[in-house]
Amino acid sequence: MLGRDGIAGLVCLALSLFGLALTRGLPAPSMLPVGPGFYPRIVLTLMAGLSAILVVSDVIAGRRGTRAVVARPAVQPNYRLVAATFAIFAAYVALLPPLGFRIATFLFVAVLQVVLEPPRGSRRWALVLAVALATTWLTYLAFERYLSVLLPRGTWTGM
Repeated sequence: MLGRDGIAGLVCLALSLFGLALTRGLPAPSMLPVGPGFYPRIVLTLMAGLSAILVVSDVIAGRRGTRAVVARPAVQPNYRLVAATFAIFAAYVALLPPLGFRIATFLFVAVLQVVLEPPRGSRRWALVLAVALATTWLTYLAFERYLSVLLPRGTWTGM
Protein backbone atom coordinates (compact mmCIF):
# COMPACT_ATOMS: atom_id res chain seq x y z
CA MET A 1 0.00 0.00 0.00
CA LEU A 2 1.26 3.44 -0.86
CA GLY A 3 1.92 6.11 1.71
CA ARG A 4 1.46 9.86 1.31
CA ASP A 5 4.67 10.20 -0.67
CA GLY A 6 3.66 7.48 -3.10
CA ILE A 7 0.22 8.99 -3.64
CA ALA A 8 1.70 12.46 -4.16
CA GLY A 9 4.21 10.95 -6.59
CA LEU A 10 1.43 9.27 -8.57
CA VAL A 11 -0.58 12.50 -8.76
CA CYS A 12 2.46 14.47 -9.95
CA LEU A 13 3.36 11.72 -12.41
CA ALA A 14 -0.15 11.76 -13.87
CA LEU A 15 -0.12 15.56 -14.13
CA SER A 16 3.27 15.62 -15.82
CA LEU A 17 2.31 12.91 -18.31
CA PHE A 18 -0.92 14.77 -19.07
CA GLY A 19 1.09 17.97 -19.61
CA LEU A 20 3.53 16.14 -21.88
CA ALA A 21 0.61 14.87 -23.95
CA LEU A 22 -0.67 18.44 -24.28
CA THR A 23 2.71 19.67 -25.57
CA ARG A 24 2.46 17.31 -28.54
CA GLY A 25 -0.12 19.68 -30.04
CA LEU A 26 2.21 22.69 -30.00
CA PRO A 27 3.33 23.85 -33.44
CA ALA A 28 6.84 22.98 -34.60
CA PRO A 29 9.05 25.98 -35.38
CA SER A 30 9.93 26.54 -39.00
CA MET A 31 13.27 28.35 -38.66
CA LEU A 32 14.30 27.89 -35.04
CA PRO A 33 15.69 24.72 -33.49
CA VAL A 34 13.87 25.40 -30.21
CA GLY A 35 10.10 25.62 -30.38
CA PRO A 36 7.43 26.60 -27.86
CA GLY A 37 7.21 23.06 -26.48
CA PHE A 38 10.92 22.57 -25.82
CA TYR A 39 11.23 23.94 -22.27
CA PRO A 40 7.84 22.69 -21.01
CA ARG A 41 8.84 19.21 -22.19
CA ILE A 42 12.12 19.41 -20.28
CA VAL A 43 10.39 20.50 -17.07
CA LEU A 44 7.56 17.98 -17.41
CA THR A 45 9.99 15.14 -18.17
CA LEU A 46 12.04 15.98 -15.09
CA MET A 47 8.85 16.16 -13.04
CA ALA A 48 7.72 12.77 -14.35
CA GLY A 49 11.10 11.20 -13.58
CA LEU A 50 11.27 12.61 -10.06
CA SER A 51 7.66 11.60 -9.41
CA ALA A 52 8.42 8.04 -10.52
CA ILE A 53 11.44 7.95 -8.21
CA LEU A 54 9.23 9.12 -5.34
CA VAL A 55 6.68 6.37 -6.01
CA VAL A 56 9.37 3.68 -6.26
CA SER A 57 11.11 4.83 -3.07
CA ASP A 58 7.79 4.83 -1.22
CA VAL A 59 7.04 1.28 -2.41
CA ILE A 60 10.50 0.11 -1.33
CA ALA A 61 10.14 1.80 2.06
CA GLY A 62 6.73 0.15 2.51
CA ARG A 63 8.12 -3.31 1.76
CA ARG A 64 10.95 -2.85 4.23
CA GLY A 65 8.62 -1.42 6.83
CA THR A 66 10.83 1.63 7.14
CA ARG A 67 8.32 4.23 6.06
CA ALA A 68 9.09 7.19 8.25
CA VAL A 69 6.46 8.53 10.57
CA VAL A 70 7.32 12.16 10.89
CA ALA A 71 6.01 14.12 13.83
CA ARG A 72 4.93 17.54 12.64
CA PRO A 73 6.45 20.31 14.70
CA ALA A 74 4.27 23.25 15.58
CA VAL A 75 5.18 25.87 12.99
CA GLN A 76 4.48 29.46 13.79
CA PRO A 77 3.63 31.53 10.72
CA ASN A 78 6.13 34.30 10.14
CA TYR A 79 4.01 37.07 8.66
CA ARG A 80 6.82 39.60 8.89
CA LEU A 81 9.02 37.46 6.67
CA VAL A 82 6.20 37.03 4.15
CA ALA A 83 5.55 40.78 4.12
CA ALA A 84 9.29 41.49 3.78
CA THR A 85 9.53 39.10 0.83
CA PHE A 86 6.63 40.83 -0.92
CA ALA A 87 8.18 44.24 -0.21
CA ILE A 88 11.55 43.13 -1.61
CA PHE A 89 9.86 41.77 -4.72
CA ALA A 90 7.88 45.01 -5.16
CA ALA A 91 11.12 46.99 -4.83
CA TYR A 92 12.73 44.73 -7.45
CA VAL A 93 9.89 45.38 -9.89
CA ALA A 94 10.09 49.12 -9.20
CA LEU A 95 13.88 49.20 -9.64
CA LEU A 96 13.96 47.26 -12.92
CA PRO A 97 13.27 50.30 -15.16
CA PRO A 98 15.81 52.68 -13.58
CA LEU A 99 18.58 50.16 -12.77
CA GLY A 100 18.09 47.54 -15.46
CA PHE A 101 17.87 43.79 -15.21
CA ARG A 102 21.45 42.99 -14.19
CA ILE A 103 21.84 45.42 -11.30
CA ALA A 104 18.25 45.06 -10.02
CA THR A 105 18.41 41.25 -10.14
CA PHE A 106 21.75 41.15 -8.35
CA LEU A 107 20.37 43.38 -5.59
CA PHE A 108 17.11 41.42 -5.39
CA VAL A 109 18.81 38.04 -5.00
CA ALA A 110 21.36 39.35 -2.50
CA VAL A 111 18.85 41.22 -0.32
CA LEU A 112 16.35 38.36 -0.35
CA GLN A 113 19.04 35.91 0.78
CA VAL A 114 20.08 38.22 3.61
CA VAL A 115 16.49 38.68 4.77
CA LEU A 116 15.61 34.97 4.59
CA GLU A 117 18.77 33.82 6.37
CA PRO A 118 21.04 36.56 7.72
CA PRO A 119 24.68 35.63 7.05
CA ARG A 120 27.02 35.27 9.98
CA GLY A 121 30.65 35.65 9.08
CA SER A 122 32.62 36.68 6.03
CA ARG A 123 32.29 33.29 4.31
CA ARG A 124 28.49 33.53 4.38
CA TRP A 125 28.61 37.08 3.00
CA ALA A 126 30.90 35.88 0.23
CA LEU A 127 28.44 33.08 -0.51
CA VAL A 128 25.53 35.56 -0.67
CA LEU A 129 27.42 37.71 -3.16
CA ALA A 130 28.56 34.70 -5.21
CA VAL A 131 25.03 33.29 -5.45
CA ALA A 132 23.60 36.70 -6.41
CA LEU A 133 26.29 37.20 -9.04
CA ALA A 134 25.98 33.67 -10.46
CA THR A 135 22.18 33.85 -10.58
CA THR A 136 22.22 37.19 -12.36
CA TRP A 137 24.95 36.17 -14.79
CA LEU A 138 23.44 32.77 -15.68
CA THR A 139 19.96 34.24 -16.12
CA TYR A 140 21.36 37.02 -18.29
CA LEU A 141 23.30 34.54 -20.44
CA ALA A 142 20.33 32.20 -20.81
CA PHE A 143 17.81 34.86 -21.79
CA GLU A 144 19.82 37.62 -23.45
CA ARG A 145 22.47 35.58 -25.23
CA TYR A 146 20.97 32.12 -25.79
CA LEU A 147 17.26 32.88 -26.20
CA SER A 148 17.73 36.40 -27.61
CA VAL A 149 15.21 37.92 -25.18
CA LEU A 150 15.85 41.59 -24.58
CA LEU A 151 16.01 42.19 -20.84
CA PRO A 152 15.22 45.62 -19.37
CA ARG A 153 17.97 48.22 -19.68
CA GLY A 154 18.20 50.80 -16.92
CA THR A 155 17.36 54.40 -17.68
CA TRP A 156 19.88 55.46 -15.03
CA THR A 157 22.60 52.95 -15.89
CA GLY A 158 22.06 51.98 -19.52
CA MET A 159 22.78 48.35 -18.54
